[in-house]
Amino acid sequence: MAMVDVTVRGAGIFGLSVAWACVLRGASVRVVDPAGPAAGASGGIVGALAPHVPENWNAKKAFQLDSLLSAEAFWGEVAATGGVAPGYIRSGRLQPVADEAALALARQREATAAALWQGRAQWEVIRAEEDAWAPASPTGWLIRDTLSALVHPRHGCNALVAALAAKGVEIISEGPDQGKVLWATGVAGLEALNTNHPRLVGAGIKGQAALLQLDRGGAAQLFADGVHVIPHLDGTVAVGGTTEREYDSPDSTDAQLDAVIAKARAAVPALQDAPVIERWAGLRPRSRSRAPMLGAWPGRPGQSIANGGFKIGFGMAPKVAEVMADLLLEGRDAIPEGFRVGDNL
Repeated sequence: MAMVDVTVRGAGIFGLSVAWACVLRGASVRVVDPAGPAAGASGGIVGALAPHVPENWNAKKAFQLDSLLSAEAFWGEVAATGGVAPGYIRSGRLQPVADEAALALARQREATAAALWQGRAQWEVIRAEEDAWAPASPTGWLIRDTLSALVHPRHGCNALVAALAAKGVEIISEGPDQGKVLWATGVAGLEALNTNHPRLVGAGIKGQAALLQLDRGGAAQLFADGVHVIPHLDGTVAVGGTTEREYDSPDSTDAQLDAVIAKARAAVPALQDAPVIERWAGLRPRSRSRAPMLGAWPGRPGQSIANGGFKIGFGMAPKVAEVMADLLLEGRDAIPEGFRVGDNL
């Protein structure tokens, strides 16, 4: 087996994205995952790439903004190299405005978004119009942002696998550690870290989602009554999800998903008769700090961690890939405070 510069353990969105960034810089990379690509949370169905609200700015929000703004180029190059479409589109998002207080706050955020988003995306308050796709709004107003995007998680991972294969990268079930080693093993990785530390490093948080048969590809994603409604380009609409810290089974769906589907149908008239074609449940890796956990593994020379994507892993992936490639290949630490492994240990 040929020697490699970087061994990536984990073929979810973080592992595949970092592998891709390293390959683009000329490194020889191997990806190892006993379960295969997108076997965990990255094999889900939602894929909302939605920004934090434009206020109380911090390193996490700035990092996410950079990642969302670079996503179109990231996924475009992946698709062009491997010939597989990731289902990415930056089509924006609509949210209903609940009351007069929420309307005033939304108008304040118009101004802060203009400054914080560098003029490259908008957050604006618009009149709701009669449209079967737009969510019902008690005030008659909607928030529209042009920064939100979506990607189909499974298609995105498949596109990365194809792009890596086109560059000669192996994704294997077993293999030795060679070169620098990146651990991007999701929930299993957090559990392994927990066993060696006196406090909780992170945990798997269960989420449930459903896929409906309805072609609204190219329309804006929606967020209403706590539910994401994601119109994928393949003629399906994903709705989700739940956040469950306690559960009996990590991969089974139940009445909590029924409630999510009912909320989505109530908020969006176009979903009323759309049949449910898949119900999904799985664990998403959440670090103790709630931010992605990135950087060198303390006490393990040559080994690093990229974990804790939780609900924002796909949105953070382009920037995570960049900073981890900086660290692995150049020894340059561009990881912002609050994202470091040590912040969770």
